[in-house]
Amino acid sequence: MWLTKKMHYIPVSILVFLCILSQVYGGAVLVFPIDGSHWVNMKVLTEELHTRGHHVTVLRASNSWYIKEESPFYTSITVSNKGGIEKELLDAFVRQILVIRRQKLSFWNHLIMALEVGKVFEEMHRNQLLMMGEIFENKTLMDSIKDAKYDMVLTDPVFGAGVFLAHRLCLPLVLNARWTMHGEAHFDIAPSPLSYVPVPGVKLTDKMTFGQRVHNIIGYFFSLLHKKYFVYSHYQSFCNKYFGSEIHYVSLLQDADIWLMRNDFTFEFPRPTMPNVIYMGGFQCKPAKPLPSDLEEFVQSSGQQGLIVMSLGTLFSYLPQDITEEIAAAFAQVPQKIIWRHTGSRPVNIGNNTLLVDWLPQNDLLGHPQTKVFVTHGGTNGIQEAIYHGVPILGLPLVFDQPDNLSRMKVKGTAKLVDIAELDRTMILQALEELLYNSTYRENMQRLSRLHHDQPMKPLDRAIFWIEFVIKNGGVSHLRTQSFRMSWIAYHSIDVIFTLVVTFVTFCFVIYSVIRCMCFKMIFKRKMKSE
Repeated sequence: MWLTKKMHYIPVSILVFLCILSQVYGGAVLVFPIDGSHWVNMKVLTEELHTRGHHVTVLRASNSWYIKEESPFYTSITVSNKGGIEKELLDAFVRQILVIRRQKLSFWNHLIMALEVGKVFEEMHRNQLLMMGEIFENKTLMDSIKDAKYDMVLTDPVFGAGVFLAHRLCLPLVLNARWTMHGEAHFDIAPSPLSYVPVPGVKLTDKMTFGQRVHNIIGYFFSLLHKKYFVYSHYQSFCNKYFGSEIHYVSLLQDADIWLMRNDFTFEFPRPTMPNVIYMGGFQCKPAKPLPSDLEEFVQSSGQQGLIVMSLGTLFSYLPQDITEEIAAAFAQVPQKIIWRHTGSRPVNIGNNTLLVDWLPQNDLLGHPQTKVFVTHGGTNGIQEAIYHGVPILGLPLVFDQPDNLSRMKVKGTAKLVDIAELDRTMILQALEELLYNSTYRENMQRLSRLHHDQPMKPLDRAIFWIEFVIKNGGVSHLRTQSFRMSWIAYHSIDVIFTLVVTFVTFCFVIYSVIRCMCFKMIFKRKMKSE
């Protein structure tokens, strides 16, 4: 009897023991995130790491507007407010960009917009590095971080301060990446032949004509100029100050152990990659949860006609009033119900079928069976959610990666695009009707959705696996290529080709000289005999 009771408690004991083990072997992860929409991605990873028993610490600026100081999922370290992304700066930038985008995008306007983007990002790079410099020079803070004995650093490389932090602490580095401080992340880690890999901003595909390849190469050289004038001096100066001039900041970036890419090949064009590049496109997407009762009632009132969801993300939640009025007028003419995330003035001509909200559960609405079309600016998160749920897109591209993202979806036959410089109610209405009543768009998007879901493991599980792999093994040096430690001449085997060519030419010259000498001797002997 006693033995039976004792055995009854064994499973419970085992469960308790396993729980203790999960805590013992949980890693300590230091996160240096980026504010705004990039935090939405990083937050998913931090919460999942916490759920799996890891201790997560987030290093944040005191003026962060998305990254909260208190959270049940992480411990925060709050530092000087000089490194956060100033919301006022971004609001002013958005207003300026909208003014430029209202005009037809000629080469000159495109150049002006690129300069505006470059200047605002230059200031944000400077602020981030200023904050990291203050962290480095705060001996008390650095000692406390070192004493915490973190296993790795997780950061978003769109600003490179987190890369410097990992190097200073001599810790393995995992990047949550789509972009780096230079541009699209693949261009910093993987071979990128310009003959079939389009440069961000040119809106080309992997199938280019001769003229398009010329356009692609010109775009690449413009990206190099952008890097030189807005990025290089700030990062290399920081690197020189704290690590010495013999270390180049790009080498620290390329030495990252794992690159978690926030895209995949249902979205990206096929291209070369590297073994330490892990694709987790759509990792933030989840099955739709039930909507709040008021939203569900509104959605169900759409009947057989269905629902249109519109959201332009964090920065562009409002547009100039005249554009808003045109969009509202177009919406009023369709039989569908519309849920529109809009924070500006209420349009005068808004229809009874349109519900304006300050915030909406985007993933849950896109996953609702009544949703027919998603109207979006083309942010990566929104596009991945549309792919996940199989909802076709009406795109209003504005700036950053949005035009490229939407051009990819257009090529795949899943989206219609409207240029904001030419936008009116007729164009919006025609695009909506094409998406609603031409089944090809929905069929193409659902095909992408099936491809995305047909994976051996979920993207989030794959990302967490590799983070834990780095923690357990102290890095992944066996996956890092040596190509970044080679000179340009050695990488392209110019020295080998030159040596082989010189050897071949020398060999040919020697053979020629020998044959020529032998011929001269024979001729000389014949001449002597004839005399």
